[in-house]
Amino acid sequence: MQPFSYTALPGKVIFGSGTLSKVAEEMKALGCSRALLLSTPQQVAQVEALRAQLGDLAAGLFAEAAMHTPVDVTERAMAAAKACGADCTVALGGGSTTGLGKAIAVRTDLPQIVIPTTYAGSEATPILGETKDGLKTTRRDMKILPEVIIYDVDLTLSLPVGMTVTSGMNGIAHAAEGLYAKDANPIITMIAEDGVRAIARSLPSIVADPHDKEARSDALYGAWACGVVLGAVGMSLHHKLCHTLGGTFDLPHAETHTVVLPHAMAYNAPAAPEAMTRLARAIGAPDAPQGLFDLAKSLGAPTSLRELGMPEEGLEKVIDLALANPYWNPRPLEREPMRKLLEDAFHGRRPAATA
Repeated sequence: MQPFSYTALPGKVIFGSGTLSKVAEEMKALGCSRALLLSTPQQVAQVEALRAQLGDLAAGLFAEAAMHTPVDVTERAMAAAKACGADCTVALGGGSTTGLGKAIAVRTDLPQIVIPTTYAGSEATPILGETKDGLKTTRRDMKILPEVIIYDVDLTLSLPVGMTVTSGMNGIAHAAEGLYAKDANPIITMIAEDGVRAIARSLPSIVADPHDKEARSDALYGAWACGVVLGAVGMSLHHKLCHTLGGTFDLPHAETHTVVLPHAMAYNAPAAPEAMTRLARAIGAPDAPQGLFDLAKSLGAPTSLRELGMPEEGLEKVIDLALANPYWNPRPLEREPMRKLLEDAFHGRRPAATA
């Protein structure tokens, strides 16, 4: 048996239908009575409804959460929290809103309740990615980990199909890299494979019927499972590239993960055969990188960096930044193979078979 070390992360998870009604109860359980509600501008109607539901427990609302968690937005949110005397934050939305709540928490230690409406999974992690002056950096701190996550399947029924697919692929990326992480362990490996299977199985059903509640439930469960993996073990080349692409070129987060994932898996496949076997099994394909590419394409997701607005002349800068401060990776990072990875991702080429 391979020796391993595993630290389970603390936190409360509430999963079901109609669980949004539990927010007031969970605030009181944390000893809180003045919440700053957080959202993006696009989800302000949903958070306004939550404010009405909470009544006097809602001390303020900040609806300026933005992709890649810009530090200047966090500073404005901090001022809003101070102005309303907030003793906790309640973040309703996707990864951008969750990130803002985390950024406030690491600076103030305010308790967090997160209500995810996408499949990002970042709510289950003590990891924060922030952007300042065009550079995205990540850090890990237990102060970042939300105290309570409330998953309400009903809130995901209106998530647009395109966003559903890329958000789900983003979730799969966390578990995929967890399968070959340096600090992987049998528990996380089991959770990772099950999380990938749940999302990969659910996405075609959601595309066929966006109101399929059972499929939405599977996807949300899978997002949580994949988020647990992201929070428990280290990530590798795929996440480094996506953070660099997103932070430096302001590419959309989930779409970038969707495009890069098959190619990062193809890069690492020779050094991680067991992980590729598990991943292929979970998505129901003979070859993991090709299966991920085919799944994304069949669901109408983007498959090239070019269609996301990435300038081709920027690829070399991405390689330079990735090599300057590399993550651990099962296969050594080399300039020429990385250039091929990025060129394939830029043009949307199907990865070669890894067998």
